[in-house]
Amino acid sequence: MCRTLARRIALLALAFCAAVSLVRPADAAQAAVTPGSVFVIPVAGAIGPATADFIVRGLSRAADDHAQLAILQLDTPGGLDTSMRQIIKAILASPVPVATYIAPGGARAASAGTYITYASHIAAMAPGTNLGAASPVQLGIGGQEAPKPGQTPAMPGEKPASGASAASDGAAPGALALDSQSTELRKQLHDAEAYIRGLAQLRGRNVEWAERAVREAVSLSAHDALDQKVVDFIARDIPDLMKQVDGRTYETSAGAKRLSTAHAPIVTLQPDWRSRFLAVITDPNVALILLMIGMYGLFFEFSNPGFVLPGVAGAISLLLGLFALQLLPVNYVGLSLIFLGLAFLIAEAFLPTFGTLGFGGIIAFVIGALMLIDTDLPGYGIPLPMIAAVVVFSVLFIFGVSGMVLRARRRPVVTGAEAIIGSVGVVLDDGLVAVGETDARTESSRDSLLHGEPERVGWARVHGERWRVSSTAPLAAGNAVRVTGRRGLTLTVVPAGDIPQPQSSRMGPG
Repeated sequence: MCRTLARRIALLALAFCAAVSLVRPADAAQAAVTPGSVFVIPVAGAIGPATADFIVRGLSRAADDHAQLAILQLDTPGGLDTSMRQIIKAILASPVPVATYIAPGGARAASAGTYITYASHIAAMAPGTNLGAASPVQLGIGGQEAPKPGQTPAMPGEKPASGASAASDGAAPGALALDSQSTELRKQLHDAEAYIRGLAQLRGRNVEWAERAVREAVSLSAHDALDQKVVDFIARDIPDLMKQVDGRTYETSAGAKRLSTAHAPIVTLQPDWRSRFLAVITDPNVALILLMIGMYGLFFEFSNPGFVLPGVAGAISLLLGLFALQLLPVNYVGLSLIFLGLAFLIAEAFLPTFGTLGFGGIIAFVIGALMLIDTDLPGYGIPLPMIAAVVVFSVLFIFGVSGMVLRARRRPVVTGAEAIIGSVGVVLDDGLVAVGETDARTESSRDSLLHGEPERVGWARVHGERWRVSSTAPLAAGNAVRVTGRRGLTLTVVPAGDIPQPQSSRMGPG
């Protein structure tokens, strides 16, 4: 039955996946898109795997539907380097001109958003917006920080800026000495600087400011960015931007494209189920919870084989959690500590360690959760309250299971040969027959005769079953007896005192 249920669940899951794969997102289900439309792809929040997937598929759809312009409406504090580079590759390979429009008012394009703006064919900002602060965030734990705003890292052979007064720690403000930089940080800075310089040269934008945005983490307002040729336009809204770029020609991977966007129809794309699903599971908090559910589900399944549901839910959750983590910048030492901590907590339920494994598991889990996400980017850390809540739940869960196991061990045996000793039964014969008066002599009966014991044998009902019994005391039908031993298929009984019995339990006359 369990196997049948598991097969049904698997078939339903496959049918659901097949049905979902055949359904196009709601925003893509339009019967037809007018050729020459302008596609708007709104992006808000940190740049991550879900955002990259949404933008890449949006640009691909703009090319398939022969749009003449794709606009990324951007508002981001930054994001992951791998996701940013995936987006930039899609922009550079797009046969449709791509405009990055930092909007609405109050929006920003910091860090990764600055690179995406520089990579786009058209860069525009709404009034009251800003961009910049493109320094790479230092990865790992215990490393040095990236340059702060106003600090210029010294290049090889350079000295700190002259005229700077000494800071409280003895270092010159406005400069980050080369000797104080780790090799990893220098590599990140030089790589990021070369990357944005190449994008600036490709699009003919301000190269010097791009380098400063990386080296000094500087930012610009919309009007300053336009004055310094960092962006091409300031537009109140998307229709205003479309009017300003109307009639201009831009080079794309498919050749030169002349825009005629003044009165072009606008198609706004929205994240579909796939993008929303990726956004949910790639949240580090959700990924950590999925790992826990997966571990505990498999633990229950292995402890109770054939229960099916914990195993199915645990396997799915564990695979989803691992899929999410491979899209994120994960510290594998932290991930190993999380698994080790969960293993210790589970082992605490079965081994008499008196809390040693449980305490060690808590410490390993907390340290692993703190180290799990290998970046300081906003929106990608696991907050301490979340870690504390998970630890408390795990401790209560494991020690609750341990308590149930201990209580189960203290319960008396209710099945098997041990359980029948001490049980009370009812004699079924009108009178037990002396062993010497019957031919049904067992080895135990002959042993009793050799020792001179006047043993009698007969039948009694014990645990609802008909048993052959022997006793040294005369008993009548209906008498209660207590089992004192078992020899093969014969029970040794002694009188337990008369107890009221139903009439149907008696055998014989009356």
